[in-house]
Amino acid sequence: MEMDKLIRRKQLLDLIGLSYSTQWRLERSGLFPARVKLGRGSVGWHLAEVEEWVRGRERVPGRAAAGEVSEKFTRRS
Repeated sequence: MEMDKLIRRKQLLDLIGLSYSTQWRLERSGLFPARVKLGRGSVGWHLAEVEEWVRGRERVPGRAAAGEVSEKFTRRS
């Protein structure tokens, strides 16, 4: 059985690209994975849950998906 890795706040914010305040508001409203209490004054998040949340986010319209290259960058005149 593989153990789910827990990540701390700095790793979390680097991974999701949001500010502390935005992440906190999303979590408080139930739109972000809940934190796990690790000890007194110490919390973490399950990496697998956070990665699933990131994959579930909408893509920005008009943007190429990861691994795709826009035609304008591949065409040579």
